[in-house]
Amino acid sequence: QLQLVESGGGLVQAGGSLTLSCVASGVTLDYDAIGWFRQAPGREREGVSSISNSGASINYADSVRGRFTVSRDSAKHTVYLRMDSLKPEDTGTYYCAAAQGFVPTVYPGGPVTLREYEYYYWGQGTQVTVSA
Repeated sequence: QLQLVESGGGLVQAGGSLTLSCVASGVTLDYDAIGWFRQAPGREREGVSSISNSGASINYADSVRGRFTVSRDSAKHTVYLRMDSLKPEDTGTYYCAAAQGFVPTVYPGGPVTLREYEYYYWGQGTQVTVSA
């Protein structure tokens, strides 16, 4: 069993920055990729970024590419999402999720996927609010 806990959310003005953390714990810490997802009120959850456990494969949604940076600290079993130049439309609950058993990719040899159904373990989420 794998548990994920997000932290680092908060209220920030447009143009500001936040760094989210996703800490993995549990009996087994075997995971192959971590994805970040977000859900705004009244909208479907969407993929934001993902990183393989090795760090060799990274992916970003077009809406955040160039503004968000995903990274990991394997020793701390932690994945970070650095969010810069935040916009009001970045507001939502941010979740991290883990894929286990294989690294889910968009296509063979491609970047880690942002498809929700490829991720089995989910955290409870952390709220990010960006004011105009």
